[in-house]
Amino acid sequence: MIHGEVRFSEGLRIDGEVLGDVTAIGDGTSILVISEKARVTGKVSGGNVIINGTVNGPIRSTELLELQPKAVIVGDVCYEVLEMHQGATIDGELRPMGAAERPGLKLAASNPG
Repeated sequence: MIHGEVRFSEGLRIDGEVLGDVTAIGDGTSILVISEKARVTGKVSGGNVIINGTVNGPIRSTELLELQPKAVIVGDVCYEVLEMHQGATIDGELRPMGAAERPGLKLAASNPG
């Protein structure tokens, strides 16, 4: 069991229990997997988030949120793209990311040509 905040970049798989927030850091694409036997009590935030365990707390996914059949979520969920399998449950509010919540786009300068 881990007590406290967990910060990661790129990728993380949780197979146990975390009492604290789990947060992806940096600008790169991150992958967080919360396995069938895992339990997180706290905020979960990342790019690609795949859950088949239990999360008690809000979830924010800036890319793909995949809720597999044994996922149990108690908390509000904010997502860019949602894939929810039959059997997954959510006790909270589902909110797609609005334009204001999306990460900023970096656009190439136009050629005045």
